[in-house]
Amino acid sequence: MKTYLRPSAAVSSEILIRHSRFICYISPVSGRAEAEAFINSIRRQHPKANHNCWSYVAGYPEDPLQWNCSDDGEPKGTAGQPMLNILRHSGMGQICAVVTRYFGGVKLGTGGLVRAYGQSLNESIKLLETEAVVPQADIALRAGYDLTGDLEQLISRFSIDVEERLFEDQLIIRGRIEAHQLDDLRQALQPIQHKVTLSCDD
Repeated sequence: MKTYLRPSAAVSSEILIRHSRFICYISPVSGRAEAEAFINSIRRQHPKANHNCWSYVAGYPEDPLQWNCSDDGEPKGTAGQPMLNILRHSGMGQICAVVTRYFGGVKLGTGGLVRAYGQSLNESIKLLETEAVVPQADIALRAGYDLTGDLEQLISRFSIDVEERLFEDQLIIRGRIEAHQLDDLRQALQPIQHKVTLSCDD
């Protein structure tokens, strides 16, 4: 997985289109549950709004399991999906957007709605400050105690964030590594691969 950007802080903006108020809120999120919680917080903030349409890319940008959206009563495909398309093309992850609409009495039509929700989201995106996210992988190294020195050198070389060392029949080291370094770690282990077991969750 590649490094990607996420919002570093929440932002909001408001625009008026043919008497309807469109208020967009964007927040960084750490997963789907946090995205749903953010959406519900906006609903509670605007209980009298006509619509609270939303979309999110709750994790790694290229993982479809992290995508979701809702038109919240607007005609199908006029709000949530256009918002999600914008988020996906932004390349950002861990991001959730909600656009609250107060209807102003003038219907916009399906094309007008698509443009309005897209414009509202883009106005907030312009305000965003971002930070880099380096995807991590959980790993476990298992080897005999005679290879302790070799493993410690690899920990230093690849800046592995060690979470625990277990001293059982063999030495077990559990930690996290930047996901893009996994292939290099596997290559570095080749000379002793018959004595070391590497397992990972990437």
